[in-house]
Amino acid sequence: MNYRHIYHAGNFADVLKHAVLARLVTYLKAKDKAFRVIDTHAGIGLYDLSQEEAQKTGEWADGIGRLLASPLPPEAEALLAPYLDCVRALNPDATDGRITLYPGSPKLTRMLLRPQDRLSALELHPTDAATLADLFAGDYQTRVTELDGWLALGAHLPPKEKRGLVLVDPPFEEAGEYERLVSGLAKAWRRFPGGTYCLWYPLKQGAPITAFHEGLKELEIPKMLCVELSVRSDRETTGLSGSGVILVNPPFTLKDELAVLLPVLKERLRQDRFASARTFWLRDENGLAGRG
Repeated sequence: MNYRHIYHAGNFADVLKHAVLARLVTYLKAKDKAFRVIDTHAGIGLYDLSQEEAQKTGEWADGIGRLLASPLPPEAEALLAPYLDCVRALNPDATDGRITLYPGSPKLTRMLLRPQDRLSALELHPTDAATLADLFAGDYQTRVTELDGWLALGAHLPPKEKRGLVLVDPPFEEAGEYERLVSGLAKAWRRFPGGTYCLWYPLKQGAPITAFHEGLKELEIPKMLCVELSVRSDRETTGLSGSGVILVNPPFTLKDELAVLLPVLKERLRQDRFASARTFWLRDENGLAGRG
């Protein structure tokens, strides 16, 4: 209950997560039929980077700040446009990558939705839930609920639209979060096997990544893609060195898009020579296990 994302808003982990999220929402909009996005750990939705907390860490400067500071290769710029256009829209007077406002996942999602689409944003922390509710006050397309997001993986699925994206982005403040991601996905997929899922997780020294991946493979859920970006070595720091997302039922175009995006993100966001990026199937469309 003590986690505050304002310290980390717009950092390299947000860049990866939100770039992928924007691609997923953009793909869902390719069909006219309405869909719902369920954000299980929504936070406050919009972050003021001029606040003392954000200025204290300055993490956004090595994340979104670097991405906006100079032109990107044209193909990568086109793929990142849904994400970056939202950030720029919130900061029309920004120059040289210096911005004031950064959209959390619910705000970014809402900016990308069409009139027929819906957002369910869940947040457990009472103060943050109230801030989030104020942000979306009067917005009939968005429902904010003060609730433990893990419960949404049962009670809120399937959505009535029968099309949707579930974003699970826990703060990893407590032990056992990797295991909760595995069990949470298992429960959610049984209720809504046709949905798209995006599960974020941190990469840092000692993190049980191999066991986490093996646990996901054991679910035998087909079409499960792993995407990871590390910006520095984890040998000399106990903090965040990278992050990953697990994608279930990703768009068929996404792996090729990531082949364009990840090398650019790695080069632009790298903090030492050990930066790396990879994309691989945990289980492919036939349910066969891959190797990372």
